[in-house]
Amino acid sequence: MKKQVLVIHGGDTFDTYEEYLVFLNDYEINLEKSKIKRWKETLAEKLGENFDVISPKMPNSMNAKYKEWKIIFEKYFPYLSDNLILVGHSLGGTFVAKYLSENDFPKKILATFLVSACYDNEVSGYSLGDFSLPQSLEKLEKQGGKVFLIHSKDDKVVSFKDFEKYKKDLPMAETMIFEDRGHFDQPEFPEVVGKIKEIV
Repeated sequence: MKKQVLVIHGGDTFDTYEEYLVFLNDYEINLEKSKIKRWKETLAEKLGENFDVISPKMPNSMNAKYKEWKIIFEKYFPYLSDNLILVGHSLGGTFVAKYLSENDFPKKILATFLVSACYDNEVSGYSLGDFSLPQSLEKLEKQGGKVFLIHSKDDKVVSFKDFEKYKKDLPMAETMIFEDRGHFDQPEFPEVVGKIKEIV
């Protein structure tokens, strides 16, 4: 039976509709950049035929709302098997951390990867809106299987201080720290591929 890997992509969120409109007005279109595949899109190919990579398209990623993401996320539950692997990148990592800290997940989780996950807005000033984390991540630690915290020190989107806060709250987590990967917008992520293969 194929091992399932459920990947939650990132997004943006705002406290007010006016802030969202400012973001849209400042948003720059880059056709060349939009053609480049990211590691989340090549993950299935790199993991190979023994894995089933599931990548939900979460609603309104440019103005994400936690309650909307939660509805879509839970629609996948009937199709999930025990011992799956969860991967969340950026706001997707925050979503996974929040969900597993506030809810009972219906299947056994083998591992949870939080890649460049946002913790709060203290350093970078971005809003987490209704994605704000609860005071304790203890429930995540109990049901998230082996937890991996992955961050690059030169990430200009999500501060490395966010990583340090996750590490404080999740002291048992395994860490993967990089010096020069930014926000992990690369086409491949061999370290994550290798770690997933290693733990199954």
